Amino acid sequence: MNTVTDPAKRDRWARLRFSIIGPLLAAPPPDGQLQTALKSLAAKTWRHPLADQEIRFGVSTLERWYYAAKSARDPVAALRNRLRDDVGRFPSLAPQAIEVLGAQYREHPGWTMQLHVDNLRVTLAGSEVTVPSYPTIRRYLTAHGLFRQARPKRASEGALMARDRLERLEVRSFEVDHVSALWHLDFHHASRKVLGRAGHWVKPLLLGVIDDRSRLVCHLQWYLFETAESLVHGLTQAFMKRGLPRALMTDNGAAMLADETVSGLAALGIVHQTTLPYSPYQNAKQESFWGRVEGRLMAMLEGEESVTLDLLNQATQAWAEQEYHRTLHSEIGATPLARYLAGPNVRRECPAAAELAAAFRIEVARRQRRSDGTVSLAGARFEVPARYRHLTVVHLRYARWDLTRVDLVDARAGQILCALRPLDKSANADGQRRALLPAASRASDTLPTPPSGMAPLLRQLIAEYAATGLPPAYLPTTDKDRA
Repeated sequence: MNTVTDPAKRDRWARLRFSIIGPLLAAPPPDGQLQTALKSLAAKTWRHPLADQEIRFGVSTLERWYYAAKSARDPVAALRNRLRDDVGRFPSLAPQAIEVLGAQYREHPGWTMQLHVDNLRVTLAGSEVTVPSYPTIRRYLTAHGLFRQARPKRASEGALMARDRLERLEVRSFEVDHVSALWHLDFHHASRKVLGRAGHWVKPLLLGVIDDRSRLVCHLQWYLFETAESLVHGLTQAFMKRGLPRALMTDNGAAMLADETVSGLAALGIVHQTTLPYSPYQNAKQESFWGRVEGRLMAMLEGEESVTLDLLNQATQAWAEQEYHRTLHSEIGATPLARYLAGPNVRRECPAAAELAAAFRIEVARRQRRSDGTVSLAGARFEVPARYRHLTVVHLRYARWDLTRVDLVDARAGQILCALRPLDKSANADGQRRALLPAASRASDTLPTPPSGMAPLLRQLIAEYAATGLPPAYLPTTDKDRA
């Protein structure tokens, strides 16, 4: 299976809702103007997240979304469709029907689902139990891992195997009205090379994250490569220092549009705005800042013959904190630090470092190998715990540059089920194996039982045929031909 680049269905509605009301969170309307802003949004059409059609939303609906996301720590999660209370439960399946299905599967694990359904109907015929539809029974069997499997030669305990782009929101005015309403992020190619640890001269890139209103530098750091890994490394530091912004503007570079970047920003409730191609004027504040970097910082390093990446980063941090932040900015009439502190500020609290790292990952679907309970990912194999061996397709969450953390995810709820570990063949070579119970044992905690006589359906069919009075539709052999 290929990497899943589209967001899961559970997130598409939430992302659409957030893309609609997100601008109101970044620039809260003045008192008394909220209804006007909502009516303006209600007059627009939006692309359905799951179908190729245009849709509209009423003012009351938009208002509900606004207040749900406004005070939420995770606004995107607050806008998700809630799971039904009965997800994972089957109220239409009576306990007696479930008991019969479990017994049938233990006796006949090789039956098709249709055969299970047909025999269930015969067994429960004449009782007060209503047999639900085939799709319902199929979902129940699938949810409990009761898949068709070959009958083992020996029924021992270990013999059975268990599993739109958001509406382009260009800055409405060249300067937003709130601190942390909009940040700018970009990479800048240095005008000179630095001496690498391997003794080679390389040209580094400076990752800069700047607050639109105050011009404050949220984070600056030099890297050797413009990758999503470098972007996430620097951006998460900006979050930890300054909190979460409401929106982030970038260009259309590969690192900015990487699945990890896009998914991470959406997971953190940050509107991702991208400039139009070949439109550097839309990110003019960033371009102006690069001029200061070259005109002052890099100019002061001209006399340093052997500049290393470490020295460059040390000098950059000192210059930003001690000079740039404390120097009067001609456009805003104040220092970046003073204007940042003056607010008003719409930032949100930054989550813990582990939660930040978990956000900037992609989710992929992989088919589990039934033979050994492993999945392949980026050329490596990972072991799926025995309790999830019934899943045919598993959903994994990881960052492509870090395979030390690969998580198994619930495809419906998006929750992490467990961490996966790489296949360790040497450890498995000791011959010790944990006995696997069949999937049905999770419901009944009993071992498979041998079939007890003829299936109910077949008995009924024989009886019905006998009642017709017709002779058997075959020619029996003579006594001398019988063994």
